[in-house]
Amino acid sequence: MTTLEAAILGIIEGLTEFLPISSTGHLILASWIMGIKQTETHKAFEVAIQLGSILAVVFLYREKLFHSVELWKKLIIAFIPTGALGFLLYKLIKSLFSPYIVAVMLIVGGIVFILVELFYREQKHHINSLDEIPYKKAFAIGFFQSLAMIPGTSRSGATIIGGMLLGLSRKTAAEFSFLLAVPTMFVATFYDIFKHHNEFQVDNWINLAVGFGFAFIFAVLSIKFLLSFISKHSFIPFGIYRIIIGLIFLWMLSK
Repeated sequence: MTTLEAAILGIIEGLTEFLPISSTGHLILASWIMGIKQTETHKAFEVAIQLGSILAVVFLYREKLFHSVELWKKLIIAFIPTGALGFLLYKLIKSLFSPYIVAVMLIVGGIVFILVELFYREQKHHINSLDEIPYKKAFAIGFFQSLAMIPGTSRSGATIIGGMLLGLSRKTAAEFSFLLAVPTMFVATFYDIFKHHNEFQVDNWINLAVGFGFAFIFAVLSIKFLLSFISKHSFIPFGIYRIIIGLIFLWMLSK
């Protein structure tokens, strides 16, 4: 993998990590298009550059993260299902990283988003702030997040849908999804780096730094865009996008 390819993947990671369109799926598909093989080292690279996106959340939500013990309790409780299942099913999850599975899950997730949005209406009784989220609902959102261990599902998409189904407003569901990424992806990133650190050479670390930097910058822009977008629109456009790109890649894979 060249430094330019690492930069491209970093941009894709930053743009897609917090949009409900599957960052992992887009990274796998982009790597496939560029002819980059899905080796264990490359899979670790795809996970590691997500740390740049996560630090974008820390940067934007530093006041909440550094001054709210209650928020951290909810995030840790929500992380438990994914953490436990991820540890137990690590090898199985890694075996699912393929363009075909990604394409199918993009389509399935897109259909789910459209169906949920067709029936979803924000009400006065909905939870409109992070402080109002009960521990039980935080834990339940964690189970929705665990579905995203299937590549192409989208971690943010699963947690946002879960939050909306559990009575959170779109904005609150999106923000909790952003913040839940912090413990989830920190653990996933460092676990993968620990398991594969011997496989990285000097060039790999340079590529990691490049991918990390671009992921951070574009994640900041992506988060601000999504919060602005959902203040006026639903998630249906993302569902349509998922279906279209999933069908395009299924067609490409069949050729």
